[in-house]
Amino acid sequence: MVKFFGKKYPIRKLLLFVTEGFFLIASFAAVEVFKNKGDMQVLYDPFLWPRLGFIVTVCLLCLYYNDLYTFKGRISFVEMSTRLFQAIGVACLILGAIFFVFPEMLPPKQVFVASLGAFIILSSAWRYGYSMMLQKQCCAIPVMVLGMGEFLNELITEIRENLDCGYRLVSAAVHPDAPAPKLFNIPIYHSYENLLQTTKASGATAIIVAMDERRGNLPYNQLLECKMNGIDIIEGETFFEELTGRLLVDKINPSWLIFREGFIKSKSSAAIKRIVGFIVSLAGLIIASPIILITAILIKLDSPGPVFFLQERVGRHGKIFKIIKFRSMRTDAEKDGAKWAKENDDRVTRVGRIIRKLRIDEIPQMWNVLKGDMNFVGPRPERPVFVKELAEKIRYYNQRHTVSPGITGWAQINYPYGASVEDAKKKLEYDLYYIKHMSVMLDLYIILKTVKTIIFKMGSR
Repeated sequence: MVKFFGKKYPIRKLLLFVTEGFFLIASFAAVEVFKNKGDMQVLYDPFLWPRLGFIVTVCLLCLYYNDLYTFKGRISFVEMSTRLFQAIGVACLILGAIFFVFPEMLPPKQVFVASLGAFIILSSAWRYGYSMMLQKQCCAIPVMVLGMGEFLNELITEIRENLDCGYRLVSAAVHPDAPAPKLFNIPIYHSYENLLQTTKASGATAIIVAMDERRGNLPYNQLLECKMNGIDIIEGETFFEELTGRLLVDKINPSWLIFREGFIKSKSSAAIKRIVGFIVSLAGLIIASPIILITAILIKLDSPGPVFFLQERVGRHGKIFKIIKFRSMRTDAEKDGAKWAKENDDRVTRVGRIIRKLRIDEIPQMWNVLKGDMNFVGPRPERPVFVKELAEKIRYYNQRHTVSPGITGWAQINYPYGASVEDAKKKLEYDLYYIKHMSVMLDLYIILKTVKTIIFKMGSR
């Protein structure tokens, strides 16, 4: 397993990405050599490798943006090849536009087409084999889950639904007084006696402990025996964090937060984060200026009222500021008081429905970033009336105010729009994870994935 931004990924997933990059480079290199009648000297051209590196980067980004690195089930060879062809088609359009401006970067057309064709064939076969490997759970770490209650069931669900998580559930040990979880085709032990023998018999190399209440229920002696005999013992809360990118607020206690690594807020990182946010927001406002002008005109033509909408939000350390957005609702939307936004909200105007779907209504918030009210990446700022309610109902809710809010964030790219207390709790779990692992590199990754989210129009309401 390898760890990125606090999450663990199976090495095979990294191998998938690296191998496809190799296929692209190898395809171009092989076609170049073939075109030059086997002359290997062509590979020593100093302009070849930077050009190939640029083409490979664009192609891999297009594969990523077409969800070709997410495996949620079995996929046919034909479907895999079709999706690859679509992604490479998009890459060709992007590269074509760049080559039009910089023609000296363009490789010979025959080489370009033949190389991409060879890549599609190689990658389709490789990906189909990878998918088959996932179905058979090859190279996955065999684990036993031990515990009781809802936490055990939730953890089992996450392992089962995440086909590419790198773990394979082989057995479960349940507290004698607890109901058995809903599992099929694996042995379930209703006792903690002989835990070492049952763990080895099931083939597990690790035990994940997941209990709603450990006090008086945890088999310390049996777990210690397993640990001393080479069985890895994994805390359920930590495993869940590394698997899902969330901190379970209902399961972790203050001491877990206090003694875990993370939650580091250095002045240098904060300064770099501020600079990156400022540059991205300034560039975003300049690039989006035509969209801003067109949107403003459409809003004025569509419904009476101002173009922009100002609303109080809670920022860092509870400071109140006014967020600016394009108005997407009628001016009387809250005549009866503050309300959660809901799906197919009848308060949303015709233009508002479109700009919400495309996230255009968020663009003016870049001005808040320039002013210093927000960062580009961070927890979404909430309204004071909702913050008061949520802080009373959700543990650790006010901890999200220890950092500056953002236009986009870890919660926004991993969870759809929240419109209830339960949704707010789920988003807080992602926000706490972000605060724990906050870094400039994680911010850049979130910005990259935000673009993908906007392109596929996910999570807006």
